[in-house]
Amino acid sequence: MLAARREDRLSEIADSIEDDYGTTAVAVPTDVTDEDQVATLVDATVERFGSLDVVVSNAGVARGSDVESMSTEAYRTMMDVNCDGMFFVARESLPHLRDSQGTLVMVGSFAGQYPRPFNPVYAATKWWTRGLALSIAASVSDDVAVSVVNPSEIRTEFGSSYGEAFEERFEPGEVTEPEEVAEAIAFAAEQEGSFTPEIDVYRRDKLSFF
Repeated sequence: MLAARREDRLSEIADSIEDDYGTTAVAVPTDVTDEDQVATLVDATVERFGSLDVVVSNAGVARGSDVESMSTEAYRTMMDVNCDGMFFVARESLPHLRDSQGTLVMVGSFAGQYPRPFNPVYAATKWWTRGLALSIAASVSDDVAVSVVNPSEIRTEFGSSYGEAFEERFEPGEVTEPEEVAEAIAFAAEQEGSFTPEIDVYRRDKLSFF
C-alpha cells in the first residue's frame, strides 16, 4: 500500500511497481496530518492484504529557517506533518503490528542527532521523531520491532516546496541516493528475531562540517 497526498503521482508509482516487480501495489491518497485518513489507510491495508507486517513512516517537510523569522504557519506545518503525522501512523499501526509480530520503520534525519544552527525547529521535529521511535521500541519490544533510519541529504524532490529540490541541487553521488535509504529500510524490515534500533545513512563528508 502506498500513501501520500498526490494521487496522480502515487498512482504512477504504483503502476511502475506492478510493471517492474510483478506484485500488487495499491495507491491510497492520504494526508498524515488527518487522523481519520490515517485510520482509513490502515484499515484498508488490513482488509486488502489480511495483515499489516511492515510500516514505513516517511512523511516529512521543512519550512523556514531561524526561529526569530519563522511564521506560525511554517512552524505548525512542520509540527503537524513531522510530529503529529508520525504519531497518528504509529498509533493506528501498532495494534496490527503486534498481531503480526511486525516492524515499524520511522524515517528520521541527521538533523535529529546533532545541534542544527539552520532551522532549529525542523531539527527539533526530527529529534522528536527519533525519540518517539526509540521510546516506542522500548515499550513494545516483545511484539514489534521498531527502527529509525537517519539519513542526511537525499537526492529527491525534498526542498522543492520552499527552494531548490535536492535532486537538482546535488549531482549524482554527491549526497545519499534514495536507493541507499531504501536498502537501509529493507534491512531493518528483514530482521527476524532481532532488530536494529537505528541506522545512519550519511554522505561520506557529512561529519566534517562539525
